[in-house]
Amino acid sequence: MTNSTIAESTPFNFTPYEESKGEEYMNEAQKEHFRAVLTNWKNELMREVDRTVDHMRDDAANYPDPNDRASQESEFSLELRTRDRERKLLKKINDALTMIDADEYGYCDSCGIEIGVRRLEARPTADQCIDCKTLDEIREKQMS
Repeated sequence: MTNSTIAESTPFNFTPYEESKGEEYMNEAQKEHFRAVLTNWKNELMREVDRTVDHMRDDAANYPDPNDRASQESEFSLELRTRDRERKLLKKINDALTMIDADEYGYCDSCGIEIGVRRLEARPTADQCIDCKTLDEIREKQMS
């Protein structure tokens, strides 16, 4: 996976972790790497929340024209939906940071195997290996 692909799935750039031959999975260096990735991501999301609050406070106007007012309400509604998704993501980031502290990060919740450094860099909040996630998505598609 290239750094540009990683940058597209997360809102910040970081240097991918370089694994050494024979390196133990989720050693202290890897945990620190992911702690930094998650913390930076969390901080960026919090800055976005602050920007949204400032934007809504500064740009809120009581437009006399109903079309202008509707446009502004629509814009604010979209921003709030985005922030709500990010609020849910912040919870996942906090959960992942807690798992790092508990030495449980990087292992599949379903089967217990290693999720893998590259998958975690692509999706730092992943809690399932690619196989279990794929099976869940197939089941979900069959249920709908």
